[in-house]
Amino acid sequence: MQLTILGTSSGGPFHGRHYTAQVLQVDNQLFLIDCGEGTQMQLHRYKVKFDRCNHIFISHMHGDHVYGLLGLLTNWCLKKRTARLHVFSPPGLREWVETSARICRVTFPYPIDFHEVDAAVSAKIFENHNVEVWTIPLDHRVATSGWLFREKIRPRNFRAEKADEYNIPFSMIPGIKAGADFVLPDGRVVPNAELTIDPPAPRSFAFCSDTAPSETVVSVVRGVDLLYHEATFTDEHLAEAAIAFHSTATQAASIARKAGVKRLIIGHFSGRYVNEEQLLQEARTQFAETYAAEEGRVEKV
Repeated sequence: MQLTILGTSSGGPFHGRHYTAQVLQVDNQLFLIDCGEGTQMQLHRYKVKFDRCNHIFISHMHGDHVYGLLGLLTNWCLKKRTARLHVFSPPGLREWVETSARICRVTFPYPIDFHEVDAAVSAKIFENHNVEVWTIPLDHRVATSGWLFREKIRPRNFRAEKADEYNIPFSMIPGIKAGADFVLPDGRVVPNAELTIDPPAPRSFAFCSDTAPSETVVSVVRGVDLLYHEATFTDEHLAEAAIAFHSTATQAASIARKAGVKRLIIGHFSGRYVNEEQLLQEARTQFAETYAAEEGRVEKV
């Protein structure tokens, strides 16, 4: 699992920053998270092979998180995409895309499935053979959902040398990887612990875009390996953060500390800050393992 950060700005493309967008890779699958204006340029800049992306997650309908989506969808028309696309979001996205496509006379040559989620509850909204995705209720001015990605527990790793040692049929290996022991012809039992080694621990990533600090977030993201949480303001602008339903860097770090996450990345920085140093310093007073989002950086989860 690895995360590529494409945009770190809020409100405008200030100081060379771009609007919110991230790509999470789980094995060979790509998940696009938010799609602010300029996302396509960032995807090309950082050589992300986004044409094989089949799942997009949009947190809410504010422009700095969604205005890049229509361009991406129509670009796939030019490339004659045929693969089905799944788009998850709170209500409103389908209407916006279909209305824009009608006015611009765009016909999509590939199927798009829009999945509307209830941003007020945490629920599993997607899963495949190796990952689950859950909604994270966020507290913003419009219906807003964060996204929690959790890897599933992988099968145990079979020790190949044991197949020859105990003459284990190939057909029995899947069961052993699932936890079964092996019984020899003379009745002796070879315990699974001798035949396999532990798989890698499942990893988890939580994305919390625009939100006021929320105890609900604490409960949903508890213990994740990596948390991205917006930190639009410093403590100096605490009142403005409350009015706008955003978080300060200190508040984001407090969420991370209460939730017992392993690492925190803060982003969505206001244009009033030329660099992120003050935000980072304030966050680290609450949670030492805090890092500022950096465009183009690939984070191992």
